Amino acid sequence: MFLARVLCIACCAWCLAMPLAADAQPAREPYRIGWLTPTKAIAEFPFLAAMGKLGYVEGKSFVLIRRSADDNLQRLPELAVELANARVDVIVAISPPAILAAAKATDRIPIIMAFWGAGGLLDSGLVKSFARPGRNVTGIYMLADELEAKRLELLMQVFPKAKRVGVLGRGNGFATEDLKRFAQSAGVQLEFTPVGEGADAYRLAFEAMTAARVDAVLVPSFPRFFRETRQIVEQAARHRLPAIYEWSSMAVDGGLIAYGPEFDSLETKVAAFVDRVLKGAAPADLPVEQPTKFELVINMKTAKALGLTIAPPLLLRADRVID
Repeated sequence: MFLARVLCIACCAWCLAMPLAADAQPAREPYRIGWLTPTKAIAEFPFLAAMGKLGYVEGKSFVLIRRSADDNLQRLPELAVELANARVDVIVAISPPAILAAAKATDRIPIIMAFWGAGGLLDSGLVKSFARPGRNVTGIYMLADELEAKRLELLMQVFPKAKRVGVLGRGNGFATEDLKRFAQSAGVQLEFTPVGEGADAYRLAFEAMTAARVDAVLVPSFPRFFRETRQIVEQAARHRLPAIYEWSSMAVDGGLIAYGPEFDSLETKVAAFVDRVLKGAAPADLPVEQPTKFELVINMKTAKALGLTIAPPLLLRADRVID
């Protein structure tokens, strides 16, 4: 009887001590997420909101270690090395220059592309295939090249008289094959206009397009053009040229029309990639994803200022009309 009583007391003491022991366990260190971007103009707030919906809290369950090249792309390689040396759990890299820099800095730390815009992803060697990336890189492929032809089509619906369309210069590239084919079928001549550096870069580019007698302007997908939207919008208004842009915010800032992926839905996809990687998934096994939601935004204030009448069917298709 005495032995049984001792065992009972010991068991009760052990059970009471269990919660205390559990409470005494050290809390897990917050995940460390690297954030590599070419410019501070690309805010991380939508990403943080998407992470919050997944149950993550910045400062508690994760910390975001930010590195921005502040528009100097030459700094991206050293910043990527800094993140790799900081032993982050995952790197979110925004735009191809940042993605390439991160991939060169580490072949071990998972890298989430947010986003690879123009074509050439498979040629870059970053992934072996869209279905099975096979390396430490996965994320979002933006369909930027494929969407350029669609933007030209929409621009022609807004301004069907256009016969010559200026295309702002993007890196060393000119036009995608899809864009060239559509332009040829529509009887449109494309005028490639490089954008230089300096305060007068856009003024000179638009003066060159005006001298070439372009009727409208296509602004391709490119981080610099997103960052410098207001300068482009101002020059387009000054030269009275209808222009189409990529992101909805560019129409909100005064651009005539914008068509492209819905930004918040892309950030949700990026957060989902990060979540899966933090829970143990290997980037090599996570298929590269593409946008599934697109936005058409028309700025009627700009249309009226240009003296344009937007056809009712196009207005009905718009996700947002700015009056």
